[in-house]
Amino acid sequence: MDLAPVLNGFFVVLEPTNLLYCLIGVLVGMLIGVLPGLGPAATIAILLPLTIGLEPVTSIIMLAGIFYGAQYGGTITSVLLKLPGEASTVVTVFDGYAMARQGKAGTALGIAAIGSFIGGTVSIVALSFVAPLVASFALDFGPPEYTALALLGILLVSTISSGDRVKALIAAAAGLLLATVGRDAFTGAERFTFDNLNLADGLDFVPIAMGLFGLGEILYNLEERHRAVQAPSTVANVWPSRKDLRQSSGAIGRGSVLGFFLGILPGGGATLSSLAAYSMEKRRSKTPERFGKGAIEGVAGPESANNAAATSSFIPLLTLGIPANATMAVIFGALLIQGVTPGPRLVEEDPELFWGVINSMYIGNILLLIMSIPLVGLFVRILRVRATVLAPITVMITLVGVYTVRNSVFDIGLVIVFGVLGYLMKKLGFDPGPLVLAFVLGSLLESNLRRSLLIFEGDPTGFLTRPISGTLLVLFVLVALGPLLSRLLARRRAETSDRPVKEPV
Repeated sequence: MDLAPVLNGFFVVLEPTNLLYCLIGVLVGMLIGVLPGLGPAATIAILLPLTIGLEPVTSIIMLAGIFYGAQYGGTITSVLLKLPGEASTVVTVFDGYAMARQGKAGTALGIAAIGSFIGGTVSIVALSFVAPLVASFALDFGPPEYTALALLGILLVSTISSGDRVKALIAAAAGLLLATVGRDAFTGAERFTFDNLNLADGLDFVPIAMGLFGLGEILYNLEERHRAVQAPSTVANVWPSRKDLRQSSGAIGRGSVLGFFLGILPGGGATLSSLAAYSMEKRRSKTPERFGKGAIEGVAGPESANNAAATSSFIPLLTLGIPANATMAVIFGALLIQGVTPGPRLVEEDPELFWGVINSMYIGNILLLIMSIPLVGLFVRILRVRATVLAPITVMITLVGVYTVRNSVFDIGLVIVFGVLGYLMKKLGFDPGPLVLAFVLGSLLESNLRRSLLIFEGDPTGFLTRPISGTLLVLFVLVALGPLLSRLLARRRAETSDRPVKEPV
């Protein structure tokens, strides 16, 4: 491993501008995590226009800081209000809020901050070694491999992510359909443009992301926020005791490792990792009855796992050009806006950005730990700001922001349309994430599929003749048929257990 570009990445991060935006990203992420509902995907989508004037590495450092900063910020509302600020902090509610009811809110927040720091740091170290290896392996990828990878990624995101699988697949199909709008890149024929010149170049990613994640979330939160309970005025004893640290150390270690591996999977991410970590801690415990009643391991494990997963989910994005979750899809869009195409060649062609972003996470995690505990009091006061005050300001920033990207009134209309669509999707139980991911991967899938068919002279079995694409397609079939096979096996086991046992003659 050549250490020169790695060390140069630290010099990139330590430039005053990059350091400042790393601090801004972490702070904004924590603030956004505190506000229930408005997660990192929505925030990054809203801030996309502001990143256009920045250097690519600076903008991605800030957006990455927002992502992992929000993982901890969401913990605060989970513990204090029994209201997850982020989907990845849902399980923290179980024991975090129970600890708060016992007067241990400070301890829960303190152990969450320490677990987040350790989980994030373990994941960054592993990321530094694994990412170049994955990128080196992916250099052998051609159009058939990218076709199979994009197909598998869309399916995994739709089936593994939280929520109804059928609805996720419908959302993904809608995203693929939206990706076909505009002029055909191969033939020049217009598709689904309805003779509207604004649609000739296709739908732009920015208004879709800002509408679905930004405006849609704001509308939905206005309806949900009134259900929140009142936050306590003060939080004391934030530093965990030695006994708390000893009791949590195993959960933090296991959560960090588990979160790293699950974060790499498309559709895995922080939410699945925190759920898996909580389940693992409960199964391992000799006193599982304590979980849900204030077990500190129930906070430490998931909080370590979700930060580790948030970091490792950069691996498929930076090395394969495949976003693993909705937030990564928005960051993928930010990279494209900056003229940077993420993929296996990014390590060699733009090492300053690659290592600058990775190394910024070391600095960002330290900033997160330094700021999280002293700023708890400030976050408690922010929780008292009414949503009816924040929402109009955020909507105005969203609409002005999208207009400044291309000076287009049409884009404002698109944001409103997709904002209403995002609100309806949330109301009806559809996750907008698969739609955005499929939209992002749609053009990649279509162009590589058509190139592959040209290579194979129209024979689709050609995909199976190449080892990597063939393996990925077999995985695709296994994932697609997995739920059906699982139900068949369960029915067979149930039938077997119901049969009467023959008495020996």
